Amino acid sequence: MLCRILSVSSLLLTAATAWNTDVHNQIGFMAETFLTPSTTSVLQHVLGPQYSGSIGRAADWADAYAHTAEGSFSYQWHWIDSADEPPTSCNLCYDRDCSKGGCVVSAIANQTEILRDCIADVKHGILTDGSNITCSYALKWLTHFVGDVSQPLHASGTAAGGNLFNVTFNNISTELHAVWDGYIIYRDAGLSQFSHQSISPFMSSLVSRIKADDFSQPTAEWLACIDPATPRKCALSWARESNRWTCDYVYNQTYNDTDLATSGYAEGAYPIVELQISKAALRLATLLNRLVASGCKTGHEVVLQTNHNRQDSPKEADDVFT
Repeated sequence: MLCRILSVSSLLLTAATAWNTDVHNQIGFMAETFLTPSTTSVLQHVLGPQYSGSIGRAADWADAYAHTAEGSFSYQWHWIDSADEPPTSCNLCYDRDCSKGGCVVSAIANQTEILRDCIADVKHGILTDGSNITCSYALKWLTHFVGDVSQPLHASGTAAGGNLFNVTFNNISTELHAVWDGYIIYRDAGLSQFSHQSISPFMSSLVSRIKADDFSQPTAEWLACIDPATPRKCALSWARESNRWTCDYVYNQTYNDTDLATSGYAEGAYPIVELQISKAALRLATLLNRLVASGCKTGHEVVLQTNHNRQDSPKEADDVFT
């Protein structure tokens, strides 16, 4: 059994990202292909002119912002720490695992609620051209965090999300977190980096596969929970899906100081990474389309409610925003 190293959030100070920044851009570009014309038009007014209406170009903003003095409060919003013993036991509980100050699940929920009101303001002509920075931030955070929650090691507390698990990939000494952030998908695509400005042919091929329903799991199942009215519930279900991969594959391998690029580990991970990236893109687009289609103010104050009890809590309460 893999020895579990308890997660310490401060140990992630050098690696807050889930997916490298260019992969985040690509998830945004993929999502854009599924947005309705109405959604695209509305989001342009939320986002602001510097991004030319592209959530793909804005998708990497959250990582840079989290590393500034101003944005350091948002740093821990990029992950949720599970209490796992992979590969034998993986589970994720919101009350137990979402840290004080927030996590990726609460961040998705809160920014969804904020963005709903922003969209209503656009429809009423109150908000134009990115004039409300809170709204612009909400859209950029939501775009980023839906990507974050799909990366298995951002829904895992083991070895500080894999940052303390040293491995070799293509003769490079690195850590497991970095392997899942970028090394695997780069090798799968045969590239060293993706564009920050437009969708790559590799990601376009994933879009085609989404449209053809050409994945091991039907795309209809990816959208089983995409309800803007229950964002925390849905984000938690996505995080739990990602967390399961830590037992089912990420740590369920024999390492023995092998090179993960050539040992078969990377090849086995290709379909997982392709699936998770594709899920993130379609879920993001569907959530944004449904927010724009509804676009009514909630009248609720967004608050973070967590119970920092590290004991198992088998039953999750429904979303409560008071």
